[in-house]
Formats: sequence, C-alpha cells, structure tokens
Amino acid sequence: MLRIAIPNKGRLSEAATDLLRRAGLRAQPRSDRALVASLGRDFQAVFVRAGDIPEFLADGAAELGITGADILAESEQALDQVLDLGFGRCRLVVAVREDSGIERPADVPPDSRVATSFPATARRFFDGLGIGVQTASISGAVEIMPHLGVADVIVDLTSTGSTLRVNGLKDIGTIMESTARLVARPEAMEDEASRRQVEGLVLALESVLRAQEKRYLMANVPRDRLEEVKRIIPGLSGPTIVDVLDGNGWVAAHAVVDADDVYETIADLKDVGAEGILVTPIERLTP
Repeated sequence: MLRIAIPNKGRLSEAATDLLRRAGLRAQPRSDRALVASLGRDFQAVFVRAGDIPEFLADGAAELGITGADILAESEQALDQVLDLGFGRCRLVVAVREDSGIERPADVPPDSRVATSFPATARRFFDGLGIGVQTASISGAVEIMPHLGVADVIVDLTSTGSTLRVNGLKDIGTIMESTARLVARPEAMEDEASRRQVEGLVLALESVLRAQEKRYLMANVPRDRLEEVKRIIPGLSGPTIVDVLDGNGWVAAHAVVDADDVYETIADLKDVGAEGILVTPIERLTP
C-alpha cells in the first residue's frame, strides 16, 4: 500500500481530494480529525500541511504527494514530478510599491530587502540576475511589508493580482507559474511493483483531467447529411453512427466534443437538421 501525502487544508486540499474521488479513490477516514484515511486497496492518504509534503516524501513518511510546484521549488528536495494536475494555478511574482519607480526585476537595487515566504526561490532568482538581495522570511501578510518599511520588495503568490493592487503594489515580473503536482520519491519509481501502482494512478487521474474539458454529444441527424455532420463533430476518431430503429432516413450520431465548442456545435447541427440533441458530462476519458 502506497501512502499519498495530501494537503490537510488550504488552496489545494479540497481540489486534491475531489480529484482522487473522481478517479475512484474516495478518502475514508475513521473520524473527522483522522490524519490518515484509506484510499481503497492500493493507497492510503496521509493529511499534512502542503508545505511539509516535500519533506514528508524525502524522509520516507510517504511515497507520493500532491502539492504546489512553488512549494516543490522552495523545498529543493530531489523528487520526481509525475503529473501536472492543473489546479491551484497561480504565479510567484516580484512586486514593489506603485510609487517605487521600479518597473522590472532587473531594476531592483542591490542589497534591497525582499520579504517573502519563498526565501530560497527568491535568492535563486535574484542571484540569476546578478543582484545580491537580503531576504526576510515572512509567513502571511507579505503585502503590507513595503508600507511598514520592513522590505523594499516582496516575492509572493498571486492568482489575479487584485490583492497586490488593493495594497498599493504592482507586479513587475513572474518568477514561476505554479500548479498542483503529483510527486513521488525516486525510490518509489525505481521499485517495479510500486512503479506499476503509480502508473495506474496516473492513468486514472489523467482520464479524469482529460474528461473535464470534454462533453459527450448525441443527436439524431438525417442520413443524407452525414458528410456535413462528420465535419461538425469529428470526435476523437470520427463520430459513431448508429442506425435508429424505424428511423426512416435518420441515424444517431455520437461524439466527444470540446466543452468550449458545445454552443457552436449545437447551432451547426441544427443547421443541418439535427434533432434530439443531448450533451452530457464525461467522468473519465482514456483514449
């Protein structure tokens, strides 16, 4: 049984447990405060702080984990990033006061004080620019530090930039973009049995992630308009065409379509005479 370290709270927690549930791995804790939970026959969930997950894996307390790419970069642990899970999207940015006169990270003066929850990442970034800075490790309320005179610059996570603007700061550069990642101890990928378990998990998670952006579309269409229908709904490898009992010149066309294209696809199908159009979500999709 492989142990998966999962964030116990915060921006990644709910999305991680929901993704696992949709992949068929529903966490079954013994109580609301339990730190471990069964995830079926092959896996066990261990609930810890997202920031502690790289250390958990490095110490062998878990074989797999779900945490942010920003946290992985800061930890500097040698872990295998197995799958980009896509959620928890944000950017780690450099920000300064709007009246600072600084427009890009390369303009930050040497010896500036940088407040951040990511001191190692910030140092690497400014070292790469050839700028020596002083880092002040801050947890929480980083945005207020330039106004208190504690720091000249901050390095912090942002999704929309609205919190920075509300606090009179401007984003002058992105250090990295971050999403949630499934990561593994290298030892887990070297062992054949555990590697097969990880590969099975990745296949299940990928099928859920792939299905999120797709819809299953069914429509009754005139048989003599099939060539036009095929152009409208090519599907993964062409639409599936099924004879309709006593259809009198009608067939049923089934296809997987992009969720963003559903509106136009339905309009195009109506133009060629389609009827009885049905669109449903897809739980999992494996090519």
